[in-house]
Amino acid sequence: MSKWLRKTATSLLAITVAGTLAACGSDASEANDTTEVTEDNPYAETITIDVFDGLANYMGIQEGWFGKIVKDKFNMELNVIAPNVAGNGDTLYQTRTAAGDLGDLIIVDRGQQYNELIQAGLLYDASEFYDSMENLQNFDAAVQNLNEGTDGIYGFPTQVSNLKSTDPSEGLDLNYGAYIRWDLYDDLDYPEIGTLEDILPVLKEMQEANPTTEDGQKVYGFSLFGDWDGNYMNNAKQLLTLYGYDEVGFVIAKADGSDYQSILDSDSEYIRALKLYFDANQMGLVDPESTTQNYDTLFAKFQSGQVLYSWWPWLGQAAYNTTTNLTDGKGFMLAPIQDQEIFSYGAEVYGATQFIGIGSNAEDPERIAAFIDWLYSPEGVLSNAAQTSGSSGPEGLTWEMQDDTPVLTEFGEQALLDGDADVPAEWGGGTYKDGVSALNVNAVLPIDTNPNTGHAYAYTMWESFLTDNMNPVQEDWSEHMGGALSTVEYLEENDQILVAPGASYVAPEDSSEISTLRNQVKSTIVEYSWRMVFANDEEEFNTLLAEMQDIANGLGYEQVLEVDMANAQEQNERREFVAEEFGETE
Repeated sequence: MSKWLRKTATSLLAITVAGTLAACGSDASEANDTTEVTEDNPYAETITIDVFDGLANYMGIQEGWFGKIVKDKFNMELNVIAPNVAGNGDTLYQTRTAAGDLGDLIIVDRGQQYNELIQAGLLYDASEFYDSMENLQNFDAAVQNLNEGTDGIYGFPTQVSNLKSTDPSEGLDLNYGAYIRWDLYDDLDYPEIGTLEDILPVLKEMQEANPTTEDGQKVYGFSLFGDWDGNYMNNAKQLLTLYGYDEVGFVIAKADGSDYQSILDSDSEYIRALKLYFDANQMGLVDPESTTQNYDTLFAKFQSGQVLYSWWPWLGQAAYNTTTNLTDGKGFMLAPIQDQEIFSYGAEVYGATQFIGIGSNAEDPERIAAFIDWLYSPEGVLSNAAQTSGSSGPEGLTWEMQDDTPVLTEFGEQALLDGDADVPAEWGGGTYKDGVSALNVNAVLPIDTNPNTGHAYAYTMWESFLTDNMNPVQEDWSEHMGGALSTVEYLEENDQILVAPGASYVAPEDSSEISTLRNQVKSTIVEYSWRMVFANDEEEFNTLLAEMQDIANGLGYEQVLEVDMANAQEQNERREFVAEEFGETE
């Protein structure tokens, strides 16, 4: 996500690594047609560039309205090479780098991959173009930070922002939260939820009042999945974020640096989360198919109304809060847990964990540099965005200015709110959805202010959107949440957000010894975590906990924990430094 909402180009899955390499470089993919040079498009020759994109969920030539914008402005076509679609992403990356040409335009992780590509000579030094990249000059501190320690400018940071690093970066909703079926909570007359554990009897009452869906499927409070398990059970980690914690390997670190925990400590927030799921299962609230289902199956269950609790707005709300359901008064909204202090990612003043670079073998690096700079312009930010963040789209197509305020057009409402729309021929034709940028990356944080309009880039932040798109569920939620129009507004008014300053920290790569130990330990932790959730009784739960701790320690857990603890503290030092450097500390 991306582990977030995914789009799969199934018709292209058969593309092989060999076939991909055959198309490598501008030479092999150059088109022969020419275009009349104009002020808007100074490029006579049409080129096709290979884009190696570790975030893309589509493989092939960029089509539709975004493809037309790029073609019209730069006389350039984008051939997207997506390891997410091709499969064996690491192998594809290694194969292409070994061949000496990853791509003409490269979007991968900063840190290890950035360093590898520089050392291998696979990134172009764009220093000669940088002075003319006027849009990127607005984020010069982030650019210089990424390229610090090199002899040039080899990459450009993504998701840069002019917001404070101590400001939440997520917009109307935080990335994490406790989202429940608000209509069923309403039916119970809004019982008080003092702390996380208090949500269990509430969910049980909701389940008893609505035991099945309209088509007869059983309803559960929680439905879990294991796709994203890593160092430990991912679904358990999500509950920690409600109290300001995030993970650093086997360490649970609070956003403000006030607490660090080993996940295996018996009184850790992680074990608390496992115990909550265990208690929920004892109450009949956990879906018994949790151990075998994947994210796609889970998403479908949310769509059909089989699940009452969601860890993220982009799961419960995205799946269930359809126009039909909301009009009928049904939907997910944030639960008012009184002691919550939800973890928030601060705006990344130095950019996020990916970067954009130019391949060293690119035939026309100057044109690619101009395209990259355009991605950081107001027009570029509005046209291109990560698929999960929702680009507002091009002015004149999806939105327009009315009385100095951006508002969605009728087409924009259809395309962005109803799910899709047919694009007019003059904008490239096809459907809006199919024409969305396949790059799947934000160059600039969407909630940043567009200097041309004075409003946020993201249409969901526009006052016109917030006031014109109220529905019975949101109106009721707002009424019972002090009049707040959004999750973030409510949490800010109640001092229930704990922001981790955006510091673009990337943990050092594990040594081979630590990597081996980590892989041994984490498989044990994941296995035992699931067994603990589905333990027969509390005695078995505690027995399994003791076994997990003993086995993990025997496999070298303490050695890995020492590394992770040092990384967690280094991350906090970095956060404190960035906040102080930008004058955001008291």
